[in-house]
Amino acid sequence: MTDAENGAPEESSVSPDTGGAVPAQASAEPGPTDAAAGSDGDAGASAGSEAGAGPADGESADGESEAGTGSPDPAGPGDGAADRAAAVAALAERVRSVGRSGPGDASSSASSPASAPEAGAAPAGPADGAGTDRVVTDEQRAQALRATAEVLGAGGAPAELATAAVSLFGDGAAEQLREDPWAVLSLPNVRPEHADGFARGLLGPAAGPGDPRRAQALVGWLLEQAALRGHSALEIGEVTAGLEHLGVPDSAAAVQAAVLDGRAMPFQEELTGAEAHAAGGDDEDEPPTRTLLALERLALAEESLADGLVRLMSTFVPGEDREESTEEASAEEASAQEASAEAADENAADGAEDAEDAEDAAEAAPQAPAAPGPAAWEAAAGAAPSSSAAALVRAAAGSALVLHTGGEAARAEPAALLAAATGLGLRAWAATWTDHGRAAFAALAPLADTPAPAPVATLAELLAGAAGPGRSPDGTLALDLLVVLDAPLLDVELAATLLESLADGTRLVLSGDPGQLWSAGPGRFFADLLTAKVCPALASRTPDFGPIGELVSGVGIGELQPVEAPDKEVVILSAKDSGEAVHRAVQLLTDSIPRALGIPSEQVVLLTPGHGGGAGTRALNAAAKARLNPGPGRFAGFDPGDRVADSPAPGHTRLARVVDGDAAGLHLEYPDGTRRTVAPADAQKLRHGWALTVHQAVGRHWPGAVVVVPEDAAAALSRQWVYTAFGRGERHLSVVHAAGPALPQAVAERPAAPRTTRLRAILAENAAQEY
Repeated sequence: MTDAENGAPEESSVSPDTGGAVPAQASAEPGPTDAAAGSDGDAGASAGSEAGAGPADGESADGESEAGTGSPDPAGPGDGAADRAAAVAALAERVRSVGRSGPGDASSSASSPASAPEAGAAPAGPADGAGTDRVVTDEQRAQALRATAEVLGAGGAPAELATAAVSLFGDGAAEQLREDPWAVLSLPNVRPEHADGFARGLLGPAAGPGDPRRAQALVGWLLEQAALRGHSALEIGEVTAGLEHLGVPDSAAAVQAAVLDGRAMPFQEELTGAEAHAAGGDDEDEPPTRTLLALERLALAEESLADGLVRLMSTFVPGEDREESTEEASAEEASAQEASAEAADENAADGAEDAEDAEDAAEAAPQAPAAPGPAAWEAAAGAAPSSSAAALVRAAAGSALVLHTGGEAARAEPAALLAAATGLGLRAWAATWTDHGRAAFAALAPLADTPAPAPVATLAELLAGAAGPGRSPDGTLALDLLVVLDAPLLDVELAATLLESLADGTRLVLSGDPGQLWSAGPGRFFADLLTAKVCPALASRTPDFGPIGELVSGVGIGELQPVEAPDKEVVILSAKDSGEAVHRAVQLLTDSIPRALGIPSEQVVLLTPGHGGGAGTRALNAAAKARLNPGPGRFAGFDPGDRVADSPAPGHTRLARVVDGDAAGLHLEYPDGTRRTVAPADAQKLRHGWALTVHQAVGRHWPGAVVVVPEDAAAALSRQWVYTAFGRGERHLSVVHAAGPALPQAVAERPAAPRTTRLRAILAENAAQEY
């Protein structure tokens, strides 16, 4: 479930039949779709359908989450024990009824908690005070690491997990693991069979499958695995089915205990539309419902996100046109002249020092925020370069929240909006997902014609304060309008953080291509907003031109059809197996594309579904390095000149080039000229960067792209994946596939793997559906 790109060790080398020892880091080569099965951030079987196993070792969301950007307040709802006990009792009855009717029938039960318990206090932290402001000395930390390593060793787990355990549980990690061995499930790469082996090592025969500690830990693990697949919540039937497969004798009691101690939060939702019909909800008096379980952090993030959206819309006040009569204007002008004369006389009498004081006071006076009225906005819309851009300007004039959808060419429309808003005196900025996207967006007309630098930053820079407008005294971003590009890539936690950073009444425009991959983290923020219909949503009428644009547009509607490409903009090649696919792809990268099209290898990327297998990124990168930059890998497997994919967090990948390496670490240079030294221990988490997974490539484009579709990746393909992969090339796209009919079948029949979320239901309760 981890990848080096995610900043975590690679796949576990420990198999279930090794006595359950907990893995320290990866070494085994996973299956061909180790990341492909989760490369969309949502693929993978549910806990119910796959018996709660979650992603297999080596799988990941293959994307990124914003690191260091904060999260919603982790404090739970109030602490009324009676209310929580009542909710838990109702939940227990519902779980039992699910057990009688089978997974997926939770909606037919009669009783269930109506909402999250009132008393959802967060679980207590470690007894040693971890997470408080208590200062921990280096010696105390070293002692904690030693003690934790001893406990891990006593249970047969690798001592290397001690660092992660102390980081998670504090310097009381040893005591916590000794008291609850199944807490090790919270550490990276640990699966239930590993935790069971660790518990047997510590507890002996007392470590049975029905241990309450095991049951509660497994509830949290199942929900965490669901989050890796993109779900922000999970239906209760899927959780109980997963627990039963893992040998928990009383799944109802396990869920009840997990809710009671705050590991999970229960919610009930009414089903509507197709979901209600599928559940047999024909009775208007009693609409069908479903009960969901969610991790506390994700439940609170979705609640906070919905609150922030409603807050922006409810506090928004559009500007007004000011019409003053000639007489009023003349009177004001006369008063101004009189005041100016008096000020001049006073300055003359008081001297130069008083004049300077008056000037300083005038500069310090607060400036009224710009609030252009309808006439000013209409004038700006009239000057927009296209009808779609004009429609976007008009929508932003009258609404606090606007959704904008379209392909790559449609980005010119939010660029026109940003330029118009800046011209109207608003504090307006745009945020992109990558530095590549930032540079490309800033170069669009009419932004390119505005005074430099353009008001564009990456979302990470904006939230961290490294770039952007800065913060107001209340801590919110000093903005009147924010345009967020690549909005489908925002998971619920990052989106909640963004909303918390916006002041009341700020205009927020979310723009993105709904056909592309969703976020690497849990949730489907942009898609849920489009479905909720609580704000204006404008679909661009600006198509992506050329053969690549035509091909991608066809994929978007479920058709994979050949296109006319007179200048070889699109080339489709077949391969009989993964070995031939690798050979053809590397030949395109190193010879055919540079020679025939004049695009150098440095501007071409290889894209594939996953890291493992015969045509994953490992195999492709090894072949590309052998052709383009052969070497012994002197520095943690890298040589000067190697292309590198630097992924400090899931969903956030930066491309770099190796400059050199020494005892201090690996020295990298990024496309913008900045440099960074990666410590030797962290250098092992880097990957070569000639070949990337498609989720690593989101938010950026290359002049040339070669998409490799191995035969063993067929089950992981979806329309979303193909649409995103084929759209990464600007001038040329080559497709090398050995998947046979699986590729067009995925485009036609598999739009996207579903995700279970709560945002749409929360918005339906709190915001009027007007659009």
